[in-house]
Amino acid sequence: SQGKSFLIVGTKKRVADLVASAAIWALCHYVNKKWFSGMLTNWSITKTRLSQFRDLRAEEKMEKFHHLPKRDVAILKRKLSTLQRYLGGIKYMTRLPDNVIVLDQQKEYIALWECAILGIPTISLADTNCDPDLVNISIPANDGTMTSIRLILNKL
Repeated sequence: SQGKSFLIVGTKKRVADLVASAAIWALCHYVNKKWFSGMLTNWSITKTRLSQFRDLRAEEKMEKFHHLPKRDVAILKRKLSTLQRYLGGIKYMTRLPDNVIVLDQQKEYIALWECAILGIPTISLADTNCDPDLVNISIPANDGTMTSIRLILNKL
């Protein structure tokens, strides 16, 4: 209601599709393949990569690749697919998120660390092996089962 942006982070292979579908449904940004170190703390570099990704997509849609040699087209398409895989969920993100939702505290400790440095509020699922003091809002739940993750993502 306040127009704040959310970022959902869940990079386990089993929950990657759940994260993407829930984020698309809720109009949030998401990271579901790999969290790159410095994605938030080095925002200027991430922003340039995102603009490069958007430019490559625009060139492909305007069919500017047809005028290039095959080798260059193959290199650009490979680069575009890599950028789509890793930055596809945040391609429309223009600034740092206001809140971050982390699904697995143990696996996404770098994301939590970056949010703590920048002062971004975090929401996390807290399993029995997690420290609830690391996040602002902890939700006690099993972060290993699809049903609990689906239920909590749908409610959030």
